[in-house]
Amino acid sequence: MAHLPDPSRYDRMTYRRCGRSGLALPAVSLGLWHNFGDDRPYETGRAIVRRAFDLGVTHFDLANNYGPPYGSAEVNFGRMVADDLRPHRDELVISTKAGYDMWPGPYGEWGSRKYLLSSLDQSLTRLGLDYVDIFYSHRFDPDTPLEETVGALVSAVQQGKALYVGISSYSATKTREAAELLRTAGVPLLIHQPSYSMLNRWVEEDLLDALGELGVGCIAFSPLAQGVLTDKYLRGVPEGSRATQGKSLSEDLLSEATLAHVRALDEIASSRGQSLAQLALSWALRDERVTSVLVGASSVGQLEANVAALDGPPLTDDELERIDVHAVDSGIDLWAESSNAG
Repeated sequence: MAHLPDPSRYDRMTYRRCGRSGLALPAVSLGLWHNFGDDRPYETGRAIVRRAFDLGVTHFDLANNYGPPYGSAEVNFGRMVADDLRPHRDELVISTKAGYDMWPGPYGEWGSRKYLLSSLDQSLTRLGLDYVDIFYSHRFDPDTPLEETVGALVSAVQQGKALYVGISSYSATKTREAAELLRTAGVPLLIHQPSYSMLNRWVEEDLLDALGELGVGCIAFSPLAQGVLTDKYLRGVPEGSRATQGKSLSEDLLSEATLAHVRALDEIASSRGQSLAQLALSWALRDERVTSVLVGASSVGQLEANVAALDGPPLTDDELERIDVHAVDSGIDLWAESSNAG
């Protein structure tokens, strides 16, 4: 039986225009990087997705190799759409990406036309969909002509397999080049997906300016710095945390200096009646050029707490100054190789 969503869901969520496009995204979107593979119970992920839609979260972000194992997050989310959300497909923005390793051999990663379009076909099969709303080049490929990568994105739209296209972790220079190539082909660049958090502010150097000038949206991933900007690490590194499991966060990044900054940020959050995670999300959304923040969730309660960040008071100039003292680069940009290329 299809899920009967909360009729008031659109009254609760804030929606922001994605650049100069006609598409609006929820200020908080749900990313399925972790917690939706076969290593987690299907019903747990299903409950999170259903609750997200009830809260007005209409955008669900995936990639071909999300899992584990690779592809399983798409399979599981496709099942959730079939079980619960199929009648509401036109209310959903579903995105997927290709660029990182997916299958063996020379055609299973990066940015060639062969890889991107083959991957998109596989993603659509796993998702059980005719099209995705956004298809991304997941990272810049220094060994493939940008014209080829962009040409594959154009073909995805022309073939009716994607409504919009985006890029992720591209430098400002390559973003401008990609946007111009897409504009010439008649397929505008909708959105850029960079990592961005209080501990990883690389986009402020020139990328946000470029996106604002180009009229391209921005959706920040890892706004909680791989969980560092939560209460999880305030008293050190707990057993069983992502940092102890080698899951995209190394214990080496959790220096005492970094944790001292995190504790200070937590004090600022408490003075506002927010959790540290909620402050981090409010902070990332303070810039109108940031369309949405991508959050993960391992439980319904965690999702609800993240969405509740939108209920917090606006950040004052004094609070922003205090945050700036402690919102310092901490080496958590694990995707810098892509954005530094070119």
